[in-house]
Amino acid sequence: MNETLDRRVVRTKTVIRDALTELIEEKGFEALTVKDITTRANINRGTFYLHYRDKYDLLEQSEQELIEGMVAIIRTIRPFNLDELMARNEPVPQIVELIEYMNGQAEFLKTILGPKGDPAFHSLVRSMMSKYLFEQNIVPLIKKENTLVPTEYLIAYISSAHLGIIQEWLMNGRKETPCELALIMTKLSMKGPLYAAGIFHEMKNVLDGK
Repeated sequence: MNETLDRRVVRTKTVIRDALTELIEEKGFEALTVKDITTRANINRGTFYLHYRDKYDLLEQSEQELIEGMVAIIRTIRPFNLDELMARNEPVPQIVELIEYMNGQAEFLKTILGPKGDPAFHSLVRSMMSKYLFEQNIVPLIKKENTLVPTEYLIAYISSAHLGIIQEWLMNGRKETPCELALIMTKLSMKGPLYAAGIFHEMKNVLDGK
């Protein structure tokens, strides 16, 4: 595929996905039709069927492309000094990159995670984490044999917690910058919710008699 044609395909698929996003927000996925999508995207049905079998294939491919973009960033995670990052109040760089990527996909992601979106997306993310983190081991820092709890519970906790943070950020209008949100996620992910709640700091004050 030549570069001009490739750009045209990307543009067409973007327009189709944008139409899907708008229509899900307006009427829900089950109620919309391929005709609704082609009308909103201002394309003919033949163009749609060049890329997708039906609306279900469109949704599946769109979600898969989103997840593949996330995986590509996760693959770049390498060892880092957490204490140094926390001392400087800085986030893990790859988390910043991940949030920036999601920021670029914000409307679609917000819709998929919203009340009219796809409830199966959470399961898809969990499956992705299991496949890439523990089966393919794309992050050298994470090893199945080192986990202190069953991996299925670890994956359920991490995926639900992180998607919850992203959903809250999206629904509240993305008030924090990607860097600010990445710092929040770094503290929660790397140090835990009790640390983020200030409990350890308060306990230290009590023990020190303050």
